[in-house]
Amino acid sequence: MRALSLLVSRAPWAVLIVWVLVALLSVPLAARAPAALTADPAGGLEGSEATRALDILRDEFGEKDTNMALLVTRSTPPLSTPEGQARYEAFVDGLEDVPGVTRVISAGSGTVGTQSEDGRMALTVAQIPLEEGATEAVRELRNYARASSTDGLSVRVTGGQAIADDFTEFAEADTKRSEFAALPLIAVMLLVVFGALVATGLPLVVGVLSISVAMAGVYGLTRVMEVSTFAQSVITMLGLGAGIDYALLMVNRFREELRRLGGDSRAAAAQTVLTAGRSVTFSGLTVAIAMAGLIVPPVIFVRSLGIGGVLVVLLTVLASLTALPAMLALLGDRVNSPRVLKIGWSQNAGASAAWTAFARRVTARPWLGVLGSAALLLVLSVPALNMRIGYAGAWALTPGVESRDALADVRTLGAGGLLSQFEVILDLKGQRYTPDDREKFQAVVNDLKALPDVKAVLSPFVTPEDLRQAGDSTGTDALGAMTTLTRRSFSQDRTFLRVTVIPNDALRADAIPEYEARIRATLDRSGYAYLLGGSPIGGQEFSRAITGTLPTVVLTVFAGTFLLLMVAFRSLLIPLKSIVTNALTVGAAAGVVTEIVQNGFLAGPLGIPTDVGVLDSSLPVLLFAVMFGLSMDYEIFLLSRVQEEHLRGTPNDEAVVKAVGHTARIITSAAIIMFIVFSAFMFGRVVASKSIGLGLAVAVLLDATLVRLVMVPAFLKLAGKWNWWLPAWLDRRLPHVTLEH
Repeated sequence: MRALSLLVSRAPWAVLIVWVLVALLSVPLAARAPAALTADPAGGLEGSEATRALDILRDEFGEKDTNMALLVTRSTPPLSTPEGQARYEAFVDGLEDVPGVTRVISAGSGTVGTQSEDGRMALTVAQIPLEEGATEAVRELRNYARASSTDGLSVRVTGGQAIADDFTEFAEADTKRSEFAALPLIAVMLLVVFGALVATGLPLVVGVLSISVAMAGVYGLTRVMEVSTFAQSVITMLGLGAGIDYALLMVNRFREELRRLGGDSRAAAAQTVLTAGRSVTFSGLTVAIAMAGLIVPPVIFVRSLGIGGVLVVLLTVLASLTALPAMLALLGDRVNSPRVLKIGWSQNAGASAAWTAFARRVTARPWLGVLGSAALLLVLSVPALNMRIGYAGAWALTPGVESRDALADVRTLGAGGLLSQFEVILDLKGQRYTPDDREKFQAVVNDLKALPDVKAVLSPFVTPEDLRQAGDSTGTDALGAMTTLTRRSFSQDRTFLRVTVIPNDALRADAIPEYEARIRATLDRSGYAYLLGGSPIGGQEFSRAITGTLPTVVLTVFAGTFLLLMVAFRSLLIPLKSIVTNALTVGAAAGVVTEIVQNGFLAGPLGIPTDVGVLDSSLPVLLFAVMFGLSMDYEIFLLSRVQEEHLRGTPNDEAVVKAVGHTARIITSAAIIMFIVFSAFMFGRVVASKSIGLGLAVAVLLDATLVRLVMVPAFLKLAGKWNWWLPAWLDRRLPHVTLEH
């Protein structure tokens, strides 16, 4: 650390030139990153049942272009009139020439599920590639739909691929909007804190710098692996939140050192790195450990979030320890100009006196502080016990997004089940299908058709009536039904049989497990070996894979954090207390999000749809990792001051009071800024991003007030000398680290 302090104080221009070059090289790559990210639509997990079923459909049945885009048309006059029919037929004819479209299934007159009774609304199905080229095909379809929409005909596009593409597009747009919305508010808050424009700008520079370089790094990662679109949100949240936290601490310390050293800016910058820089380094390591916990599970989606988080945190720490003190060394006293407010909030001695008095009141009744705070956090956590998670599909988007609104029309037409089809692959174990197997095969089909809430089962035994009930989703008419269904129902070597189960309506994630269980029970009785696939199964597998990583993530983060805090504070009780209090905070935030997003309480006023029904499967791991890491910033800010007073010989109770009085201003300032950053994500159109923003905003609010300024001081008062207990044999073996700020 001393070598770093000498570098930034003696060669500040060289440090800044390196950062400028890195930033200039990063900006073009960072601009390309959002387009390279993926929404990670449900499914696609290597070795999963849904993936194996898809592989068989592609390799054994020759299915390469059966991904469906659904186009809803509204026609005036209706299709029942010659003019309406002619306009619709012209639209269908042109649709067949759209790049990427391999087959068009038009709305046949009178066909149930493809046309409304009044003939004004109709459903057209366009088949597009299953994987490569699907996004481009949807883009071309939307361009054609916009071009075809006239005064008498409007066209909207939905479908699994369209929903995933909208998810990616709006997640990126929401992140950008959140940045632009948050930055002015953060600037105002920093101005209140520092009272000077130059000091206000420095934390923003650090945040933007670390985000830009981190996004360039993420773009590099997309060349070798899939990276989730959520990585961009995580990078923005951590880059702005942590970057401003650390800069706030560093700039405050620099101003103090500048006054103490009589205006020697380079010496003040060096001393800032040696003191506050150590706390920043340690805080950054705790956040990095929390995010690194996401890299441990073997799920690419989760790993990409962890890699993005670790990358931006390490870059933020590096920028805070190099670029920021280099700028401070060059600015000197000009960091306090131009003065807009005579006294910045964080420099106000009155505020410090007020927080000191507050701390005395808290420590005067420590049991009330600990038990009351814990009780409130536990009550807030209760809804999380009934948390339902899953891949929300179109429900993960807010009303007003085309694919979500068009799905509502598809459901009105009675064809919502087309987006929730189950693919059943019956495995004959290498034996070719013969006429003797017909009766057994037909019995399975009949059993599936008899299940509740099944609209149709597509098989060789389907009737023209079945086709009409299915919405003619195979693209056949009654005359060609048998030929087409035979081709789609038997593998090329006739050793696999295929059945497609279409539900009555699109299935929300919370309804899938029960539906899946009924199908599996029927197939288990059939005597066939089978695979069950389709988008509902892929969604469930994807959700289970992510949530299944949570225990590993939690244990990894707990272990790493415990060891780090034990080394820093020479204590066993403090790390244990930190883990418990942070876990309570995360649990309370998860409970609040569950009550609002899943159960609909106050969802409307907060701009969250009331029909989501589930939380995105990534929310628990993301909320835990991000909030657990960031809350450690406040923990270290407070505990390092308590430890400093303790090492000076200050009695335990007075050390706690002084620490709160000294750090509460920084903690509350940083928390307000964090709250602004996270709250900005609540105004987007992707429910998952809104949920994460809501959860983190609630968590930081609880952590910086109830936990850090009430519960922790009260606990430290009760624990007394046991706060610093460490067995002598362990103390001798642990490295010594000094934290100051």
